[in-house]
Amino acid sequence: MLAEIEDYITDHTSGEDEYLARLYRATQLHLLRPRMASGPLQGQLLRMIARMLRPRRVLEIGTYSGYSALSLAAGMEDGSELITFEVNDEQEDFTRPWLEHAPYPPAIRFIVGDVFALLPAMQGDFDLAFIDANKREYLRYYELVLPRLRPGGFLLADNTLWDGHVTDPAYDKDPQTRAIREFNDFVAADPRVRQLILPLRDGLSLIEKLP
Repeated sequence: MLAEIEDYITDHTSGEDEYLARLYRATQLHLLRPRMASGPLQGQLLRMIARMLRPRRVLEIGTYSGYSALSLAAGMEDGSELITFEVNDEQEDFTRPWLEHAPYPPAIRFIVGDVFALLPAMQGDFDLAFIDANKREYLRYYELVLPRLRPGGFLLADNTLWDGHVTDPAYDKDPQTRAIREFNDFVAADPRVRQLILPLRDGLSLIEKLP
């Protein structure tokens, strides 16, 4: 997306609330690779998706600073639950206080550990899932999560355009680019779902599990 168009979109999109603005600022100041945070534009989309779908139970894989989790939480209702997994235990000291002190309705569970080891033992299905973690594992995340998603539920996958590398032959040997391409190709051909890639920031796939 051209920078001028992105700036125009941002200028004509509702801004983040004060809590998310403070978190985004802290992310920029204190964390390595702050670009990994979803940011205000995508955060507003996640918030609106949660308001439209009204999920009772949400799963996130890849918490990082907590910005995407809290954007989803900001659009959820009382009595709902958001479970977010982060494999990097060095992230916990920064992220946990932001999640625990959030002013949003759902109960938020922040789990530090390997989602492949921990999720199978958990009970219950999910209405909405968001994947934003190790790009090389996207297909494994997908196959882990899809059976736990209720029919008619949605799975969102971030970074599915990967800075445009998915269409650039110069990145044919790059492992992360190849993994994202494989994921996109697999989902596009999967009869269990209906999907759309939005060209927002680095690409966001909306995947609906069919009944």
